[in-house]
Amino acid sequence: MKVCKIFGLFLAISVAQASDFEWVKLYNEGGIKALERKIESVIQNRAYWEEALKSQDTRFGYYEDLQYLFVASKNSPTLKLYALEKNKWEEKLNTKSLVGSKGGHKEKEGDLATPIGVYTLNARLTNLDQYYGPLAFSTSYPNLFDRLQKRTGYGIWIHGMPLNGNREELNTRGCIAIENNQLSFVDSIIHYRDSLLITYENTPKEVSKADLSILLASLYTWKEAWKVNNVEKYLEFYSPDFIRFDGMRYNDFAQNKQRIFAKKESKHIAFSKINISPYPNEANKNLFRISFFEDYKAPSYNFHGKKELYVELKDSKMQILVEQ
Repeated sequence: MKVCKIFGLFLAISVAQASDFEWVKLYNEGGIKALERKIESVIQNRAYWEEALKSQDTRFGYYEDLQYLFVASKNSPTLKLYALEKNKWEEKLNTKSLVGSKGGHKEKEGDLATPIGVYTLNARLTNLDQYYGPLAFSTSYPNLFDRLQKRTGYGIWIHGMPLNGNREELNTRGCIAIENNQLSFVDSIIHYRDSLLITYENTPKEVSKADLSILLASLYTWKEAWKVNNVEKYLEFYSPDFIRFDGMRYNDFAQNKQRIFAKKESKHIAFSKINISPYPNEANKNLFRISFFEDYKAPSYNFHGKKELYVELKDSKMQILVEQ
């Protein structure tokens, strides 16, 4: 953790977990490193996160690095846009939309289904065929989870209506289409890089603070096991159905990690910009997409970049299904 974040957490935790005297004593005896170790211990505790989330609007998940959220529903097609303002999601748009004619997940190219899931916006597109309106935002479908489920297709956009006014179809080929004035309004307030899209088949289900507390505490416990080379505890967070981004299955992954952890390398691992989104699915499992920035340093390997996990919360336990 960076020093500024350490002290931010220190102020919050000192109120909820311990007296100011105890924290000052800890600092006097061990300095910043002692505080950091204590904080790392506290944030592995579900009770800390239950307290930290009390004042936050967690209907749609937990976000440290997001400004705008699109929420789409397919069965009664609507598109809503929310802006995160002072820890609260403020509705900026609520409009009817057009979506693909096929219900459920998008499985293959040309099946006329709008995907169900969580997608980043990759680009703002202009100078398109007039059929798509004044502009469009491209999405990240197929995401990593889709690709490992063998789902195909591409070119899923949020776009407008034909500029010539000739729109006879009641459905799209999988995109989400809204009226041009609404799209122009969206374009005037968002930046696509600060936005995320969650698409549901039915009415969105609100995320519970209890589930988020488990996930956040588990995320840091998983990180600590990784850091101290506790391979048994580390692997407890992986589902038997786990698939790595390159297709590696659980058994091979576990053997590979056992070899790496046996080296007992000293590691520095820091997470920041954590975002946790509910992941809609037809099986009605309690799935989530977790993304964060990872700073990893070890003698044999360094990594600085975005990490993505798709997890299931089952029996109050986080199980990683997919990792990149």
